[in-house]
Amino acid sequence: MQSLAMSFLNVTQEAAISVFPYIGKGDKILADHKATEAMRGTLHSLNAHSRVVIGEGEMDNAPMLYIGEELGASEDPTVDIAVDPIDGTTLVSKGQGNAIAVLAAAERGCLLHAPDMYMDKIAVGPKAKGRIDVSASIEANVTAVSEALGKSISQLNVLVQDRERHQSLIQAIQRMGASVTLFSDVDITGIVATAVEGKDVDMLVGTGGAPEGVIAAVAMRSLGGDFQGRLRPADKEQYNRCRDMGIADPDRYLTLDDIVSTDQCFFAATGITDGPLLKGVKSINEEMLQSHTFLAVDRQYHVVESVHVKSQLSGNAL
Repeated sequence: MQSLAMSFLNVTQEAAISVFPYIGKGDKILADHKATEAMRGTLHSLNAHSRVVIGEGEMDNAPMLYIGEELGASEDPTVDIAVDPIDGTTLVSKGQGNAIAVLAAAERGCLLHAPDMYMDKIAVGPKAKGRIDVSASIEANVTAVSEALGKSISQLNVLVQDRERHQSLIQAIQRMGASVTLFSDVDITGIVATAVEGKDVDMLVGTGGAPEGVIAAVAMRSLGGDFQGRLRPADKEQYNRCRDMGIADPDRYLTLDDIVSTDQCFFAATGITDGPLLKGVKSINEEMLQSHTFLAVDRQYHVVESVHVKSQLSGNAL
């Protein structure tokens, strides 16, 4: 799986560097289109066969890699993939930080086919694996993580997305004495940070996109962390869409095994703009671009720094 993961490294790199000319230019749809086409073309060129089980863009009608799309120059090996050519399209259009190009892959049939809707999420690193419960109260989870990490509650740092829907959650955490760090967009990087030493993040909780939840779950499985979720269909139409995509009970609580049911998986993300996990794409000179990619596989991770030919925007590392 590690060898296969390395062959997919260019996929997120191509998507990220293709967006570089459009950072801060105010057109998120065009940027997303460029990233999608770059990712699609690279997937088509690989000596592996990929089936898209989670694409992007359903909610806002953006360009997307379509669910069920088959890609690759070979019939073997075969993997299912969950992709987001740009997680943080608005961030890119405004020139703001923490936008990434991201992909997760696993053996065929092992990823939850989550539709584009909300999901309740909770994530922790390896030291607190097995101690969280998305069906339990935030107070119970904060206490359990505190015990697992050997920290007092006042020492805990919990990431929560800065949204009105999270106000009661934020207040409950702070009443217990834990610290809350708010972020604006892209919860994938926050979830991954819980499993990376030195990031000072003990837990992430909140409600965000379900497709991103599946991608993050692959990252946590690859890093030895833990992730749980629960889909939040907003209406009967969304509920039925879950059923149509093979989720028999859309209301049930989902463990990490429910979301990604194999250790044969990997996660890759390339920074587009600077964030807490990765540096964004940078211009070295008139001819060269530099990218930073986070690759998680087999309970370890690598941060890969690559140099690319700027004029070609091809992602061919020198």
